Amino acid sequence: MAKYTLDYKLSAVKRYLEGGESYISIERSIGTSVSVVMNWVKQYQAHGIEGLMKKNYTNYSLQFKLDVLNYMSDNGTSPNETAVIFNISSPATIRAWRILFEKGGVDALTSKNKGRPSMKRESRKKQNNESPKDAVEALQAEVAQLRMENEYLKKLNALVQNKEKSPNKIKRK
Repeated sequence: MAKYTLDYKLSAVKRYLEGGESYISIERSIGTSVSVVMNWVKQYQAHGIEGLMKKNYTNYSLQFKLDVLNYMSDNGTSPNETAVIFNISSPATIRAWRILFEKGGVDALTSKNKGRPSMKRESRKKQNNESPKDAVEALQAEVAQLRMENEYLKKLNALVQNKEKSPNKIKRK
């Protein structure tokens, strides 16, 4: 999806509100969908220029997510209408919350730690949970696997080199 500046969104909203153009003519001229233009207009009508401003990554609390989903189910509003009411920039965010909640309940809505986990913590856990005998066996299995992979690559390399030396190969100038 293309990123639109605040001025660009505001001009599209004003074009609609001044009555000169329809949602369809605006979406065709800027190359987006009707629902995006409608969302901009509704956000502007509900929250003014702040409704159109780009929001940085927002980490919504669990309680806020539950409030939004409860409001939507109690009042029968769509994700688009709910996004306008709660000033959430994308109705897709609410749809994702609803799917997560339906599949995994409240626990699925809690924020997860982002990024790559620390390797030191995992290696310590593994060392503490495994007996020395299990660790040795795991390392031996890994060594055997790596040796097999190494032999396979050597054979593959030899086959490629033999094919290049083949007299049947047509030389091109």
